[in-house]
Amino acid sequence: MSFDDRVLIAGAGPVGLVAAANLVRKGVPVAVFEAGPELSQESRASTFHPPTLDMLADLGAADNLLAQGLIAPRFHYRTKRDGVLAQFDFGVIADATRHPYRVQSEQFRLTRILYDQLRGRPGFSIAFDEPVVSVRQDEMGVEIAVGREGSIDRRAGRWLIGADGARSAVRRTLGIEFEGFTWPERFLVVSTPFDFSKVIPDLAPVSYVADPQRWHFLLQIPGFCRVMFPVRPDESDQTAVSPAFVESLMSTIVPGVSGYEVAHVTLYKVHQRVAKTFRLGRVLLAGDAAHINNPLGGMGMNGGIHDAMNLTARLADVWHGSSREIELSKYDRGADWSRSNTFKASRYATSATLSRTGSSSGKPYVISPPTQYAPASIC
Repeated sequence: MSFDDRVLIAGAGPVGLVAAANLVRKGVPVAVFEAGPELSQESRASTFHPPTLDMLADLGAADNLLAQGLIAPRFHYRTKRDGVLAQFDFGVIADATRHPYRVQSEQFRLTRILYDQLRGRPGFSIAFDEPVVSVRQDEMGVEIAVGREGSIDRRAGRWLIGADGARSAVRRTLGIEFEGFTWPERFLVVSTPFDFSKVIPDLAPVSYVADPQRWHFLLQIPGFCRVMFPVRPDESDQTAVSPAFVESLMSTIVPGVSGYEVAHVTLYKVHQRVAKTFRLGRVLLAGDAAHINNPLGGMGMNGGIHDAMNLTARLADVWHGSSREIELSKYDRGADWSRSNTFKASRYATSATLSRTGSSSGKPYVISPPTQYAPASIC
């Protein structure tokens, strides 16, 4: 094989473009291959955590994201009966981050910010409508097959980053196991322009609401509120997305309020899986291609961005000769940490968030976030 002197990246979502931006910033040329005809316009993930914002600031992308998003300096655990049980105040970690808040903004805004920064820069190229469909490699480099207008073309580079999502063709074609399980529940996300702060006192931009019948989650983004409900195994997909079912759930949020305008409805399966390895030879996995988890808390996209920054910092050092290839094994060790800790941590967090019904004192808890963050490669 003959190789282009660049890093190939499968996928132009937040993880793929963060990886591209950090490599280009460090003088490493990249070629990105995106399956879609343009950058995705799906909302999907819509919350950015403080350490993620710090990373995006290093790429020059945070200010534009802040300008387009909604700043959330706190979030709440609540019940319908008791109101606020606990407040999580990011101001407590103002000495540990440049961004002591979350930013609520759809992921497509970030990908466009990064794309606008990257296009036209030396060392960056992107091809749309070119999904990576297979991979082969040797000790010198990687060759990918990409679908293009009904035919297959081949591209080659020194390394490949698989950031092509949960159904990653890169991972599948290499035969890397995706260990884990799928929850019997699904999550229904309803987007509405209704302003819940007008009918729910002291409502934070992010609120987890516990209820013995059916919990829900309120997430404010610019112009909309996204409401998440669990859907039981005995409730069919067809039923779950029907207007009558959606209205029946929405009408439980605030007694006496109904007839919501619904802009969008999405039903998600909930997976919890981690790849057997994050690295195989010259191929490295990141984001959903490497790990997927319960979406509550926004750990999927944020963990994927951490992957991208962690991986590309190491890969740039290897590229420029300041580190040996063994440095990339440190990134792969994150897979072992994820497999042993992510499943039980996610189960506990979900249970603790949504099953609590009140405090013994009758007053809200105030919870200080940890000043230490988990390893960058966890989901």
